[in-house]
Amino acid sequence: MSQTTPTSQSQSQSQALDDEKIAVEEDGNGGDLSGNGSAFGIGKGNGDESEVSDGSFANPTGINEKALVRKLDWKLLPPLTLLYLLSFLDRSNIGNAKLDGLTTSLHITGNQYLLTLTIYFIGYVLFEVPCNIILKRTTPKIWLPTLMLLWGIVATLMGISSTYAGFLAARFFLGVTESGLFPGVVFYLSMWYKRTETHYRVALFFSAASLAGAFGGILAYGIGFMNDVGGLEGWRWIFIIEGLLTVVVSLFAYLFIHNYPSTAPFLTEPERSFVHARLKSSTDATNTEPFDWANVRAAFVDYKCWLYSLGFHTMSLPLYTLSLFFPTIISALGYKSATAQLLTVPPYAFATILTIIIAILSEKTHKRAPFILLSTSFAIIGYIILLTTPHSHPGISYLGTFFAAGGIYPSTAIVLSWPAANVSGQTKRATATAMTITIGNLGAVLGTQLYRPSTSPRWFLGHGFALGYLVANLGVVATLWYCLERENRVKKRREESGEVGEEVLRNDGDVGWVFQT
Repeated sequence: MSQTTPTSQSQSQSQALDDEKIAVEEDGNGGDLSGNGSAFGIGKGNGDESEVSDGSFANPTGINEKALVRKLDWKLLPPLTLLYLLSFLDRSNIGNAKLDGLTTSLHITGNQYLLTLTIYFIGYVLFEVPCNIILKRTTPKIWLPTLMLLWGIVATLMGISSTYAGFLAARFFLGVTESGLFPGVVFYLSMWYKRTETHYRVALFFSAASLAGAFGGILAYGIGFMNDVGGLEGWRWIFIIEGLLTVVVSLFAYLFIHNYPSTAPFLTEPERSFVHARLKSSTDATNTEPFDWANVRAAFVDYKCWLYSLGFHTMSLPLYTLSLFFPTIISALGYKSATAQLLTVPPYAFATILTIIIAILSEKTHKRAPFILLSTSFAIIGYIILLTTPHSHPGISYLGTFFAAGGIYPSTAIVLSWPAANVSGQTKRATATAMTITIGNLGAVLGTQLYRPSTSPRWFLGHGFALGYLVANLGVVATLWYCLERENRVKKRREESGEVGEEVLRNDGDVGWVFQT
């Protein structure tokens, strides 16, 4: 009678584990996508539970990769997108409140109103990097909903402010509490998806910004009729209702925001292992990386991180001047307040659709820079129309806002997702993402001072700066495109010369880390 020795048992167990491993092969883009699994059903699989259509995974576990990615999308993206929609709504609804009497009620002058816009971004810029460092040292499940709860409370308090000083303080703390959401979510998504998949998810998440503009216009139109309800002006109800909505959603967010794949309760153990294997093929998300200040410094000494930052800097000025002053710009065309609120909706809806379409095309082609250049050029056309159209032709000027919004939002979505896909390791990427948005939002600080009442109704100063920044964006993106392509060529030559990449991708200098361009 044969007996199984401990050694043979160990060998059998080892063999069994080897059989369960997933063989991962990378394509030339630093991680295979090949259409396997787009958010919310885009690129759905054929339902075959035993294999993946692109054949990149030898998958004896029977897990359908496309179905798993769709599962991640439905669990992660809706709550995150809702968080950002409310974030953008709470920061930009001041433009709607202005039309409903904010400045008259609090006796705010034109320059004082501009300062309320500026001080928000000062708080935002100062606390972005610290917030992302805190996220790295805590957990998304706690940190992101807590930020949301805090900014919801601050947004609500704006509606009961009785003095300009109190309102100004609330705007500053709104910027502080909202500063960690976007960079935090961009980093968070990079820990769940392959590099080639991250962009589309970030773009879909960012589309909530334009959707918030459309939703905010409709909401402000309806809330405007609540003037004198409870003895409060209509503009106060805008802040109170939208702020309380944020508070309520934040409480549910503690239940629906998850940490990372290794602890996700909605994944089975085989699915967690599968997610781990597919991430290991193209990202550093599976690495164990303790926090180290040297990795923070690595972001600041990498010239590419500064180019990513300039890429967003040149987009943030037109992005935020449009979102903050859009109702005022429309009103200056000669439309009444309520009508102006509603007229902001179609351009924002158009921008939302284009943001998603451009994101899909960018994902499928694995290209970033060409679509940024195309979208930015589209926005440039819009500002040329706005600058050259006489005030006597408001319809043509209104058409220009479609071009402006339809170019700014898709371009910004790609710009913001770029460093998340190209920067490694984890702490450096978290820092680079926050750094990009911090430096980028300095453009917004400048932009908040440009649409002065004295320049109405043509807004030559504001529109002119926006146009100049968009042209500068073309130069920055073209430069970054060239630099990334050059570094990819260097890596390819190193690979062809026989240099072997690290088995585990540790930083973006590895031969196996191919930059997305």
